[in-house]
Amino acid sequence: MAFGSFEHNKNPHPVAEINMVPLIDVMLVLLIIFMITAPLMTHTVKIDLPKAGAQSEPEEHDAIALSINLDRQLFWNDKPVSRQDLQQRLQQIATQTPQPEVHVRADQAVPYRLIAETLSDAAQAGVTRIGFVSEPDSAK
Repeated sequence: MAFGSFEHNKNPHPVAEINMVPLIDVMLVLLIIFMITAPLMTHTVKIDLPKAGAQSEPEEHDAIALSINLDRQLFWNDKPVSRQDLQQRLQQIATQTPQPEVHVRADQAVPYRLIAETLSDAAQAGVTRIGFVSEPDSAK
């Protein structure tokens, strides 16, 4: 990579030619890197993410409010029910067409086991339209 020689020749100026070999080596290395990384960038997990909006959806007329309070009591449209009565009511709405949606409202301190048992009862009854109700996050 010398631009001139140590010999005294007729032309004392440096050689004005650019050595292309290092540039070609760098380009080939970059080409290989891009050939390796490009397929990795196209393999992604395809997920249909839910859309979040600031406005709440209007409630349907045939929606049922199933609430669980801190004392572990079950409420069907704000009326207290036992677990056996809840199971019977879930079986009744499972046969309706169209099936009403069950909106589950549970206190955040309620043990998950009770919520899981309630969802299991709904699944065993054949209820397929279940939604969870929560308060909007105020810390935005």
